[in-house]
Amino acid sequence: MTDLIELTPDPLDTSKAIAFVTDGHAGAIDVFLGTTRHDTDASNRPLVALDYEAYNDMAIGQMHNIVHRARQQWPVLKVALLHRFGRVAVGEPSVVVAVSTAHRADAFAACRFVIDTLKHEVTIWKKEIWTDGPATWVHPKERTG
Repeated sequence: MTDLIELTPDPLDTSKAIAFVTDGHAGAIDVFLGTTRHDTDASNRPLVALDYEAYNDMAIGQMHNIVHRARQQWPVLKVALLHRFGRVAVGEPSVVVAVSTAHRADAFAACRFVIDTLKHEVTIWKKEIWTDGPATWVHPKERTG
């Protein structure tokens, strides 16, 4: 198995992702963690968490497709792509991307492609949970980082 792709309600294990992509032929491993950041809304209410929902079967298929496309563009050795669903508190990772290649430029480029494409194409929806107020769904086109 050269790819580890998971959609899980459990906290993400970054060491598992790094261990998975570690390879004797790899001169580079690039890792991206997308975390829930502290933020405030227009009323200055703090963000408590993000809730993620997904159409799991479709999302997993889309994640596999993104990794396949990355492999067509760069000489990727291994990929770990892990995404949470359910509630993710401030400071916790909601997504982990780890990519190993022979050279760092390829690892950086492939990792960036995977996370950027995932955010735009995969059927995972995000709802912002604010203190003392209604939750707000984030439109995929508004997801900036």
